[in-house]
Amino acid sequence: MKKKLLASLLSVAMVSSLLVGCGGGSADGGAAADSGAAAEDGAAADDGAAADDGAAAEDGAAAEEEAQAVTTVGDPNGTHLECWSFVEAHNTFYAKMVDKWNEANPDRTIEVTFTTYPYESNHTKLLTSLQAGTGAPDICDVEMGQVPNVYEGLDTWLYPLDDAMAPYAADMLTSRLDAYKGSDGKQYGAPFHVGATVQYYNMAVLEEAGITQADVDAVVTWDDWAALGEKYLDAIGRPEGKYWTSVDTGGVDWQWIAMAEYGEDWTGGSADATANVQLDSVKKMLTMEQEWVNSGLAEVSPDGHVDLEAGFQNILDHNIVSFPKAMWYMSRFINYMPEEKGNWYIAKCPVFEEGQNCSVGIGGTGTVVTAQSVDPALAADFLCYAKMSPEGETMIWEDLGFDVCNTSLWSDDSFAHDESNQYNTFFRNYPYDVLNEIKDQIGVVMTTPISPTINEQMCNVTLNDILENGMDVDEALQAAQDIVALEQ
Repeated sequence: MKKKLLASLLSVAMVSSLLVGCGGGSADGGAAADSGAAAEDGAAADDGAAADDGAAAEDGAAAEEEAQAVTTVGDPNGTHLECWSFVEAHNTFYAKMVDKWNEANPDRTIEVTFTTYPYESNHTKLLTSLQAGTGAPDICDVEMGQVPNVYEGLDTWLYPLDDAMAPYAADMLTSRLDAYKGSDGKQYGAPFHVGATVQYYNMAVLEEAGITQADVDAVVTWDDWAALGEKYLDAIGRPEGKYWTSVDTGGVDWQWIAMAEYGEDWTGGSADATANVQLDSVKKMLTMEQEWVNSGLAEVSPDGHVDLEAGFQNILDHNIVSFPKAMWYMSRFINYMPEEKGNWYIAKCPVFEEGQNCSVGIGGTGTVVTAQSVDPALAADFLCYAKMSPEGETMIWEDLGFDVCNTSLWSDDSFAHDESNQYNTFFRNYPYDVLNEIKDQIGVVMTTPISPTINEQMCNVTLNDILENGMDVDEALQAAQDIVALEQ
C-alpha cells in the first residue's frame, strides 16, 4: 500500500514538473498546460491556482495551510458537502450553482464549503485521502493529467455519475464524456468543456495583405494552409520577425491534432496498451513543422508556447497571424489581448487528407464525487446539474468562456448568438457556429498513466531537438520511444 501511494504521489509531482517544463505560467493559474495530458481549462490565469506554487504537501495538515480560498455557501440546514478545486473561478461558479440548485430543489438543499488549493496540493491531498480511506471531500476537481492516478481505485474511491447524468446524457458530447470514463465503462468525471481545437486567424492583418475570409474558408488541408501562409508572407515582403505561425516546443497540441486526424493515439488508448510515439501521424506533423521552421513560414513559439506572456505579446505584435488552439484559448484574448477585439476569426483546423476529423478535445477538468461523500447520490446529482444542465452550461459559457458539452445549446440562438456575451462579440464569427460545423469531427486522444512520461519527454527533449536543433525526426522519435519504453 505504501509503495502504491508513493507511486501515485510521484506521478503528481511528475505532472507538476511537466506543467512547468511545458511552458509554465499561464493556464488556470500559472501552468501553460494545454499539452494534451496536462492541459488546464484556461479559465483565469490569475486565479491563484498555479501548478508551480510550491512542492507537494507533506501531509494533510501542510496542504490545509496552503489553501488559498475557503468559502461556505448555501442552506445551513441542508446537507453539508465539501468541494475542492485548484481554480478559484471554478469554485466561484459552483457556488452560484448551489443557489440555483437549492431554489430548484427545496427538499434536497445543500450547504457547500469550497476550498481552493494550489494545483499540486489539490491532487496530492486528494490521492492521499483516497488511499487512506478518510479525509476526502465530497466533490473534487481533477485535472485531466491526473485522471489516471485518481481513477486507479475507481468504484472503491469514486462514485459513478451515470445515474445522476441520465437527464442530460442525450445532449452531452459523447467524445468528451468518454475521456472521463473508467476502465469499467462507468462515468466518473464531469467535464467543464469540449476543448475543441480550432484555427485562429487575424483577419484584420490578413485583409491588409489582400487575403479575404473566403480565402481562409477555402483552406481544407495543411498544404492549403501553408500555401496561404506563403501568399501572406509574399504580400508583406517577408520582413524579419514576421511569420505565418509559430510551433511549440513546450506543448504537444500540434501532435494531438495530427493523431486525432488519423485516428491514432500514442498512449494506445488504455492503461494496458503499449505506448508508441513513432506513429505516422506524429512523424508527419513533426516533419511538416520542421519544414515550416526551415522555410521561414513558422518560428518556434517564444518561451516554447503561445499560451504564455511571451506568446500573447507575439500575437499582439502581429508576428504570427494564424495558429491552432483549443476554444478555451478565447479567454486568453479577453484577459490578455483585449485590444484584439474584432480582429480574429475562428475556423476549423486544416487536415492532412480531406474527410479526416479536423479537431481534438484538449485539456479539461473532470470533477469527481468520492465514495467517502456523506451523500454521494446527492453530491452527484448536484454536480451533474451544475456541469451538464442547460442552466449550468449557460453559466459556464458566460462566466468561464468554455465551449460547453451540452450540444442542445449549440443551436439555441439565444445562447449561441447572444450579443451580450463577450465571447460572441469579441470574434468576427460566432464560436458555436464553428462548433456546430465540426460537431462530428472532434477526435479523442486518451490520457493514461504513461501520458506524463510522454509529455515530459516531448516537451523537455524531443520537440526542442527537432524544431530548435534540426534533429532528424525519425532519430528523435526513436530516442523518445526508448525512454517511454523504459517506463512501461
